[in-house]
Amino acid sequence: MKVSLIATVKDAGAHVGDFLDSVRAQTRPPDEIVIVDGGSTDGTVGVLRAADDVAVLEAPGANISRGRNLAIEAAMHEVIAVSDADCVLSPNWLEDLLAPIERGADVAMGFYRPIVGSLFEAVAAGVALPEADEVDPGRFMPSSRSVAFRREAFERGGRYPEWLDVGEDMYLNHRFRELFLEMRFVPEAVAYWRMRPTVAATWLQYFRYARGDAIGAMYPERHALRFGVYGTLAWAALTGRGGALKLLGAAAAWQAGKRLPRTIRLVRDRPAERALAVPLVPALIAFTDLAKMAGYVAGLLEQRHSPHAPSPARGPRAGTP
Repeated sequence: MKVSLIATVKDAGAHVGDFLDSVRAQTRPPDEIVIVDGGSTDGTVGVLRAADDVAVLEAPGANISRGRNLAIEAAMHEVIAVSDADCVLSPNWLEDLLAPIERGADVAMGFYRPIVGSLFEAVAAGVALPEADEVDPGRFMPSSRSVAFRREAFERGGRYPEWLDVGEDMYLNHRFRELFLEMRFVPEAVAYWRMRPTVAATWLQYFRYARGDAIGAMYPERHALRFGVYGTLAWAALTGRGGALKLLGAAAAWQAGKRLPRTIRLVRDRPAERALAVPLVPALIAFTDLAKMAGYVAGLLEQRHSPHAPSPARGPRAGTP
């Protein structure tokens, strides 16, 4: 079975070399590598062009969906592995990812782990990224930084939606689920992913994620719950409802309690930062929730004027991203 590894990239000149090195170190190398550049201006294309084992397509202005579709159109093989060209792949990533497809699965869902430097990046990873043992394989929605599928499944799923700038991989995942394709979780197939390094970049990340959810009519119940919780919190604070505040405080402590151990593990070799993580985790949870609410509202307003976006009534069913 031959496999094409495809990826998209834009302005990742500092990291694309690490990605290519990790691809070349695979225990099962891909049969071809196709990378689409969306208009880099930092030398990324030069690095890619210098690699004689990479087919490079330049598509300035293309969003990620368009870039991935172009790469898959150009790929020669019937099995497609997908990542991003600023990730670092574990040595056995492709070998493990292909195993369930070789046994007949339509989609192999790899996992991802954070690359962290600062305390802020560790907290952001702890807040956002589950551990493998927290994942329900029957509901997991893989990121396209770590996934493989048969071309037939990709075409049946309708390809990546080019009208959706963010959340395109979740949208395609919903199509796979609705088609009852065989999707297998492969936690050993790990792609390492860089966290956003600043508060501003993190806000924009979650704003855009939620905006994409709204435009694509994804996870309406989850977003409604978030608005309900924070709305109730504001009402309880304004009216002095101590019981409601205590209940919401307990729920917030439970949420932070799940994420704090992840963060502590990421900074376990830096004792001075462990204590600082305790207040930062709930603070970042609230911060990202506010970014999601702002993004979702913006997306709902935009969805009203989109000729392509589905209505919530016929949008993808809810699941776990």
